[in-house]
Amino acid sequence: MKTDIKNRADIEKLVDVFYGKVREDAAISCFFNDVAKVNWENHLPTMCDFFENILLSSGNYEGNPMDAHEKLHKKSEVKVEHFQHWIVLFDTTVDELFVGAKAEEIKQRATNIAAAMMHKAHR
Repeated sequence: MKTDIKNRADIEKLVDVFYGKVREDAAISCFFNDVAKVNWENHLPTMCDFFENILLSSGNYEGNPMDAHEKLHKKSEVKVEHFQHWIVLFDTTVDELFVGAKAEEIKQRATNIAAAMMHKAHR
């Protein structure tokens, strides 16, 4: 039975499953694997910190995701459809794993963040 997102362990589960899909996704994996050459061992804990901070106000994330994505966009154009695909993949993963207010909140926050990044990249 699915439950809501409650703690760091739930965030880690979401991040691991989601980015496992991203790494294999035909539409967007190239941005992570080829363009940014993401070190997944370092990136996944950072993403856990990021999502834990925005959802559970942990205060344990320091970084500038807008800057990182702007640098990526300069190397290889991230199109609107790539952002939209990321959102669908994220929402689908959340829905597969969790149900509840925090699950809905993380989807909304991820959509808002992606929209802000999309806007900045395409202005």
